[in-house]
Amino acid sequence: MSSIDLLERASAGKGLDPRVAVISVLVLVFLCGAAAGALAIDTRLHDRMRPPAFDTPAGKALNFERLRRDLDLTPTQAEQVQSVLEDMWQYYRTVLTDSKSRVEQVLTKEQREKFERMLQQQR
Repeated sequence: MSSIDLLERASAGKGLDPRVAVISVLVLVFLCGAAAGALAIDTRLHDRMRPPAFDTPAGKALNFERLRRDLDLTPTQAEQVQSVLEDMWQYYRTVLTDSKSRVEQVLTKEQREKFERMLQQQR
């Protein structure tokens, strides 16, 4: 039953089947939600709502500030903790880079290209 049929029935004084009305409303709500979700993805709104990755400069600053605040670090402690975190982030980056190159050594050229695309999609 099309929306024109529904309008004609409603204007002719015939009652609208409540089941049809409920289903129509549910479909409209679903479509509005799908459209809003597509718009949020298209405008990258969902990216801005997530916290930054912990190994980015913004993520490092955010995590450090949370530690400093939650642990009530003294300036000396904050300096030492920041140094330890920098070492950890450098180690993390080294492990990722080393692991990536080790995986690439095992793969064929086509597999390496696909692997690189997979990594780009994760970012």
